Amino acid sequence: MVITSLLTVLPMLVGMALWNSLPEQMATNFGADGLPNGWSSRTFAVFGLPLLLLGLHWLCVVATLNDPKRRNVGGKMLSVIFWIIPLTSLFVCLSIYAYGLGWKVNISTLCLAMVGVLFLFLGNYLPKTRQNFTVGIKLPWTLSSEENWNRTHRLAGWLWMIGGVLILMCGFLTPSRMSGIFMTTIIVLGGVPVVYSFFLYKRGI
Repeated sequence: MVITSLLTVLPMLVGMALWNSLPEQMATNFGADGLPNGWSSRTFAVFGLPLLLLGLHWLCVVATLNDPKRRNVGGKMLSVIFWIIPLTSLFVCLSIYAYGLGWKVNISTLCLAMVGVLFLFLGNYLPKTRQNFTVGIKLPWTLSSEENWNRTHRLAGWLWMIGGVLILMCGFLTPSRMSGIFMTTIIVLGGVPVVYSFFLYKRGI
């Protein structure tokens, strides 16, 4: 917890070292075309963003560690929970710094790559996760039936891995096509497992 927390706020030290080279207003939000459409102060970009991510990191880890069924989460998935926010902090903050310094960085493409890899990882480990209250597709019928949970997460695992590949490929498309395919993929990845689990529930599974 100490190591991952320090890694989450490490961009603050980088930002302090680059402070005089960074603009007072920094782009912190980007559209599908990779161009900025939202700005924040240098203070927020360097200090506020890492601290917000640190709070989110603590929330996710503490909630998972205090899950009554924590042992069902699995060691590999627990590792993902510990490291996902720190790595995201490094990735996002350093990309924002690079753009602020004038580097030619397509942050939208980089974010798509990060999301795609994340879905690949989660899709691989999701079927191995047993019933718990913090990780997975937590619905009344998946939490009440182990068979429903297992079937739903096996399907979601395959879907999320395929979706991860599609999201990675979106980075090579035009912004308009990229946005449409990305949003459609996210809706499918979230909606299909829910509908499938409800279908199983209606069948008494």
